[in-house]
Amino acid sequence: MTIFTIDEQNNITAFAGQEEATAANTTPFDTFGSERELAELVAGWPAVRLVALWNSLPGVTPVKSFKSPKAAATRVWKRIQGLAEAPPTVARKAHVGAGSPKGAPAQRKAAQKHKAVKHAPKGRKAAPARDTAAPRQGSKTAQVVAMLQRKNGATLAEIVEKMGWQKHTVRGFMAGAMKKAGYHVESFKSAGGQRTYRLNR
Repeated sequence: MTIFTIDEQNNITAFAGQEEATAANTTPFDTFGSERELAELVAGWPAVRLVALWNSLPGVTPVKSFKSPKAAATRVWKRIQGLAEAPPTVARKAHVGAGSPKGAPAQRKAAQKHKAVKHAPKGRKAAPARDTAAPRQGSKTAQVVAMLQRKNGATLAEIVEKMGWQKHTVRGFMAGAMKKAGYHVESFKSAGGQRTYRLNR
């Protein structure tokens, strides 16, 4: 089943499955595999982001607004079906969209990320070097690391509230970006039954 990911810059990528999507991403991302899941994902998005997402897709007629998030999801879903229908080797590397509503810069940015995905195995070899590298101060990774370094770690709910992410975005970030950055994250349930994350020392 084709899994699509979308990051905070509105880059949409198609993958052959969830594991491949997690392995290839180093930044927070959301996933969806159907029009319904996409509609649920964008339901709470501001109108300006929905417009930016659509206008950043290559070959579309720019719009200024949508009647509803569901209408936006329907149009975006239909537009990206070319990714899902591509052969697996192509679908894994296909990439559309960008944070800017302007088409040309978006395509250049997407092409750069496409190259990074293509050479993912080389990135894995270099991963150990990042074990000692601290995240950039003030970055989202740095903020999450600070929370996880506390004695009792941080609950899933705390991270969701602090970062403004959805629950599955936090889980994907822990399994993908944190692992690739060389962090060993412990996941457990607190005394109150809440999912909690903490850095292993």
